[in-house]
Amino acid sequence: MHKSPEIGYMSRFEVLSAIGVTSLILLVAAKFTLYLGQMALPVVVWNGSDLAIGLGLGIAIVLSSQLIYRLWPDYRHSADFYLDQILAPLLWPDLIWLGLLPGLSEELLFRGVIVGGLGYGLLGLFGAALCFGLLHMSSVKQWPYALWAGIVGLALGGGLIFTGNLLVPIVAHIFCNLCSASVWKWHNKS
Repeated sequence: MHKSPEIGYMSRFEVLSAIGVTSLILLVAAKFTLYLGQMALPVVVWNGSDLAIGLGLGIAIVLSSQLIYRLWPDYRHSADFYLDQILAPLLWPDLIWLGLLPGLSEELLFRGVIVGGLGYGLLGLFGAALCFGLLHMSSVKQWPYALWAGIVGLALGGGLIFTGNLLVPIVAHIFCNLCSASVWKWHNKS
């Protein structure tokens, strides 16, 4: 375990509550922004090809993350600390909530509202990725994890822009959360 004086460890109830409250806040922010901005979300169309693209994108992100984890010690330390904070208190069934709630609410806000609001070009792509990275920065020492989250945000935004379907980043994000959390839980059973 990597202890840090800035952030204390949370209980299972506190982690699940934080996930739920954060997801609710992001959902309300997204809905409020959509209402004020008189804008529409990108479509969510359930089709096999976009589902496969979302899963493929999720697999690519997870494999890239594992590679970076092995090659970049600062990222490894940052990721271990962040994941230890969030995942250590959780039980295996809790990982479903960790996959679904942030995967849905974060994609609705970052790829749906921010990319949609800033436009489906470079400004929207990079603006949403920057905000997404900053959301994952719990302290200044967590910059490698936040940087990687920003890069993942670029990939998720690219999936949306490429397909025009918000389902793609949602599926990729949920898959990444579930897979990464499961791998971390498995390797840190104690």
